[in-house]
Amino acid sequence: MEGSAVSSNEHLVIAIDGPSGSGKSSVSKAVARTLKAAYLDTGAMYRAVTYAVLASGADLSDDAAVAQAVREADLQISTDPDAELVVIAGQDVTTAIREPRITENVSAVATNLDARAELVRRQREIIAAHPRIVAEGRDITTVVAPQAPARILLTASEEARMRRRGLELGGTQSQEQLATQVLARDKKDSTVVNFTQAADGVITVDSSDLDFEQTVAAVLDAAGFGRED
Repeated sequence: MEGSAVSSNEHLVIAIDGPSGSGKSSVSKAVARTLKAAYLDTGAMYRAVTYAVLASGADLSDDAAVAQAVREADLQISTDPDAELVVIAGQDVTTAIREPRITENVSAVATNLDARAELVRRQREIIAAHPRIVAEGRDITTVVAPQAPARILLTASEEARMRRRGLELGGTQSQEQLATQVLARDKKDSTVVNFTQAADGVITVDSSDLDFEQTVAAVLDAAGFGRED
């Protein structure tokens, strides 16, 4: 592909941040497939350690206990964009981490600075272990991989994000429930990391008026990978 952000011999890291419902996961997976790269869902890591914290019986209001439970969490996560797998202490929790109880409690872990530091450490290790990787989350462009050759903020209007999350959940959620999942969680998490405005050197891709294929193409272009002529 022409105009690639890095040479074939350079460590390729595409860092993608953005709010809930912006399409980060599905778009990042598609970009990883296109580039034959690994894929890291850091949001799934936060959900997984939240599962571990709840399983440990730690009090979510006890910051030190939560951080310790996160440090002790035996977490494995697939980096294959076609094979989602999250394992905690040998147990497949891929489906369990999407349950409402995890969604309701994940911000308690995500806003714990010591827990975040531990996950950032693990995320950097995973990124360093792959020659080509697309990593997505809320602080990848600014904290986890600020030196990535390609850094992108993928965003969309509140209306578009709530509509997409509603479709993703098969119309099972009310507008109030969607607002809680999409907007309320973003508000909580924004207390510790800014994922709504692009930092210096980060390219913004607004997908409000783009379909899925157009969004993938826009992200590839932003990363320096245009379509072959």
